Amino acid sequence: MRLQRSPGLAARLIAITCICAFHASAAFDIPLEVLGHVNIEQLPSITAQPPSSLIAFPFEESFPVTCEAKGNPEPEFRWTKNGLEFDPFLDPRLMKEENSGTFVIPNKGNLTEYQGIYRCYASNKLGTAISKEIEFIVPNVPKFPKETIDPVVVEEGQPFVLKCGPPEGIPPMQIYWMTIYLQHIEQNKRVSTGLDGDLYFSHAVETDSGRDYCCFAAFPTIRTIVQKSAMSVVVKKRKSDSPESANEILQRRPALMMPPGVRSEIRLVKGEDLKLECIAEGIPTPDVEWVKIDPKLPSKAKQENHGKQLIIPEAGQDDGGEYMCKAKNSLGETRHYFTVIVEEPPEWLSEPESQLSMIGSDVAIKCSARGIPEPSITWRVNGVPLQESPAANRKVFSDTIMLHNARPLDSAVYQCEASNKHGTLLSNANIMIINLQPMILTSDGEGYSAVEGQGVMMHCKVFSSPPSLITWSKDDSSESITDIRFNIHENGSLEISSVQKGDTGQYTCLAKNIEGSSAIDAMLYVKDPTRIVVAPEDQQILIGTAVQLSCIAEYDKSFSSNFELLWEKDDVVITLNNTENSRYLVEDGILHITNVSHRDRGVYTCVAKTPVDRDTAWAWLVVLDVPDPPHSLVLSEHKSTSVKLAWIPGDDHNSSITEFIIEYEESKWEPGNWKELLRLSGNQNSAELKLHGHINYRFRMYAVNGVGAGLPSQSTESYTTPPRAPDKNPENIKIEGHLPHEMNINWEPLLPIEQNGPGLEYKVSYRRQDVDEDWKEHTVKRHSFVVKNTPTFVPYEIRIQTKNHQGLGPEPKIVTGYSGEDFPSAAPDDVAVEVMNSSVVKVTWTRVHKDKLHGHLGGYRINWWRLRSLVDSKKSHGDKHMLAFPGDRNHGTVAGLTPFSEYSLIVMTFNGRGNGPGSHPVNFKTPEGVPEKNPVFSVTDVQKDSVSLAWAPPLEPNGILTGYLLEYQLINETEEAGPVQTVDISNPDTIKWVLRDLEPVSRYKFYLRSCTTVGCGPVISEECTTILETRLASIHGGISTQGWFIGLMCAIALLTLIVLIACFVNRNKGGKYSVKEKEDLHPDVESQGMNDDTFCEYSDNDEKPLKGSQRSLSREIKAGDSGDSLVDYGDDDAQFNEDGSFIGEYAGRKEKRVSAEIKAPAQTPA
Repeated sequence: MRLQRSPGLAARLIAITCICAFHASAAFDIPLEVLGHVNIEQLPSITAQPPSSLIAFPFEESFPVTCEAKGNPEPEFRWTKNGLEFDPFLDPRLMKEENSGTFVIPNKGNLTEYQGIYRCYASNKLGTAISKEIEFIVPNVPKFPKETIDPVVVEEGQPFVLKCGPPEGIPPMQIYWMTIYLQHIEQNKRVSTGLDGDLYFSHAVETDSGRDYCCFAAFPTIRTIVQKSAMSVVVKKRKSDSPESANEILQRRPALMMPPGVRSEIRLVKGEDLKLECIAEGIPTPDVEWVKIDPKLPSKAKQENHGKQLIIPEAGQDDGGEYMCKAKNSLGETRHYFTVIVEEPPEWLSEPESQLSMIGSDVAIKCSARGIPEPSITWRVNGVPLQESPAANRKVFSDTIMLHNARPLDSAVYQCEASNKHGTLLSNANIMIINLQPMILTSDGEGYSAVEGQGVMMHCKVFSSPPSLITWSKDDSSESITDIRFNIHENGSLEISSVQKGDTGQYTCLAKNIEGSSAIDAMLYVKDPTRIVVAPEDQQILIGTAVQLSCIAEYDKSFSSNFELLWEKDDVVITLNNTENSRYLVEDGILHITNVSHRDRGVYTCVAKTPVDRDTAWAWLVVLDVPDPPHSLVLSEHKSTSVKLAWIPGDDHNSSITEFIIEYEESKWEPGNWKELLRLSGNQNSAELKLHGHINYRFRMYAVNGVGAGLPSQSTESYTTPPRAPDKNPENIKIEGHLPHEMNINWEPLLPIEQNGPGLEYKVSYRRQDVDEDWKEHTVKRHSFVVKNTPTFVPYEIRIQTKNHQGLGPEPKIVTGYSGEDFPSAAPDDVAVEVMNSSVVKVTWTRVHKDKLHGHLGGYRINWWRLRSLVDSKKSHGDKHMLAFPGDRNHGTVAGLTPFSEYSLIVMTFNGRGNGPGSHPVNFKTPEGVPEKNPVFSVTDVQKDSVSLAWAPPLEPNGILTGYLLEYQLINETEEAGPVQTVDISNPDTIKWVLRDLEPVSRYKFYLRSCTTVGCGPVISEECTTILETRLASIHGGISTQGWFIGLMCAIALLTLIVLIACFVNRNKGGKYSVKEKEDLHPDVESQGMNDDTFCEYSDNDEKPLKGSQRSLSREIKAGDSGDSLVDYGDDDAQFNEDGSFIGEYAGRKEKRVSAEIKAPAQTPA
């Protein structure tokens, strides 16, 4: 069907035309599409035939002789045998097939009568096609003739040959020489089998005598082996004039046994193996050498049969030429020259082709072939020699037949046969003379899709005679397509290169000849190209982990349902079975591989394809793993002290081996425990291992790469070293003196593996270094020795040498040491103390003389202790402190002293035995310092515009207190502080203060420091918020009008008066005032004058308030002895307020600190 054309559109440029017709080689077939429209007669063509040789093997059941052909009308078959007519249908023993030329010869014992050369003829009314000649071969069973073979008698030293003379048979044939017991006769330079099957002896020896030399010929094609009668060989002693020379075999120069003469000519067919042979006799047995005279022997040449045969497989023309063999021994040489000629069977240079030609044309049929020797050409027409079927318009010119002004009657099958002695070529050429109007065999309305930028081929297959003129046009244009990108091929197809979007449209193919015309339409659709925009990248991945390979592609959206994205590994598509066990998964173009193994290594290709194009991108996946164990570990060069270990490295799994580690196991001391022996770089494959004596070793090793250490290799065989004297002496010799008249010698013993043999002992030698005396020696088995009755601390020379049953170890090194130490006998003199500041002093002294040290000087020690505080006149020893100064020195610094205190110290020296006597005590005083932080600082009362503060003096004033520095400032809600207000309190006895004129309902922070003449100490802080007056008034007004409240207040006042009177009485009598009673009589100050609006915190410093300090302080007092009286803490500075409460400082006993809490109502000092 024709497609509808769009009017008004014209193509551009010039017309492109093509003349097309069918030309077939050897046979011409009219397409089935043509036969479906018109019945056209065809010449016969042979479609099946057997090989040139058909061998009737005895084990086959039947032998088909095939001949099949086709044509229109159906061809008829006939056969010739040995050039005479042969009709298989006349022989009832043959099996035939209807409408076929094939017949089958059954294997029923009468095969020889079918032996011959057959040819098949297939004919119809147009002509005859013939098959090549087929030879049916019925092989005879090869047999050796029955004969009596005389023994071969030969003199010792002479050459001889045992003839085989194998029967003819189907090749290939193999010759074996064996005994009657089927034992192969040993072959060597002296004895060998020639290419002719004979057994050659270059000279006879006495052992060649025997009666069972048998030649066997094997024919594997027909599964047959035949044996020749056994032959006997008798070797006689050589005759000699004198008995002395009778046993001597005379030497002689070489002579050729095969081939004879000086020169030979060898002919073979191209593709066969060239085999040249030179077998020489002589004494000594000659050696054979081979050369090719210009050019040299090819690389594929090889020598066999102990150099006597030269074989060149599949010889070609280049292997022809001159060859020479040279046989030589110590007495001379002989040569033989070969001229090798490589011949060839016929080969087509121009095989005749089947042709479809128009009526009245001139037809040329050419046939030429080459070969060595030059093949002869024979022409036939319809199976008949050309001269027997003359034609007026036919002429033969050399290798070409010309048909002038051909007519339909000239249609025929022409046969050309090229032959030489190596084979025959036959070709049938069908020549048809006919006129046909064009028939387009391609379907009308075909659609083609092409990718922009690539090429496309649109087909227009035409059958016609004479050949048609084919043109292509676009979009119903009357003009043919003319563009350099458009090309019409001989078969009518239109090829467009570099397709553009504008090429989309309808195209028309028009075929014309003298008989008529025909046309079809085709549609071209231009698509966007498929491109991979995200390509996978090369990766190196550890084994057992997961990897992802990404691939994203762009493609024409019209192919949404036909687009495929595939993954290939090493050019094989990866099959995704989507099961749980599958290690491959593709999601959104990403290939996931889990649990990567070594087999995942390779090239991964992403393939994005549509029906019209595809794009690919690939990446290498390299799997990294620890190296495989080294293998083929071999021990060699066995010596008493070493052995050589060689190995072959295992696979490094894509990470270079950086190190080999060799381990050993010994079976005597620690069997089963592998220890490291040696580390080597990764590029080595052998190492010399240094070994100890009297050890049974095994070795193994493993490799290390960038991933890690691999598994160990298989262990080597055991290797036992002989015992020998020790190779080393003890190390780490220590000489100590625990007692004044002894010297202890200790050393690190040899490991068991280092003993090199049984009977290990240590030879200990020593002598005084400062006295000329002989060495004293002792032999011990342990690794220590005590020298008794030595002078105190004198130098000795010591050496320790190992020995075992095999002898002494190496010469030992001399080590110097000292005998036992004693305590130092003198103390440092001239001890002086220089006060550096209130807590640091420098101590100096005179060194103790070395004669008084009695040992190695360890250094000096300073011991000191505090006698008293200068604030308190009482003396009481504090804890002793010690500081050591190693080495030889005469001064030291002591820090951390308490200021304003009196101390005492002594200095002594020490050595390895202990301390010497102390020096005379030196007393010194430290100057004043700043006080410690006050232990208590609290808010005792909060009012609208005032705050009462109370505190306790510092436990360590570190001097004489001069007063206190009180500071405060206003803090707003954002923690911003206002200006600091300062109150300088000059009375050191003051322990409370009232700050007035404060802002109501405001937050304040208070800071307190104690001061001496040196300065003020660290600060302690407290925070508090003032209260509202109106709330306080309402509270007091509400309570004070209650009768019960008035009665309660009167009772409290009366009770307070009674307690005060009792206190004064007890004090005047010297009685003790109980702290417990004081606490019971005076409640916690926080409970007085405080209300819900009061908020107070306690802090050690400005930044970090310490909360709940009053409660914890109260606990400390309650946890102590509540019955302690004020007398225990001193009465001198004790004071009482007007209400009788105790406000003085607690004076603690020496080295005891007590925290006191102030609970009296806040009052302003007078």
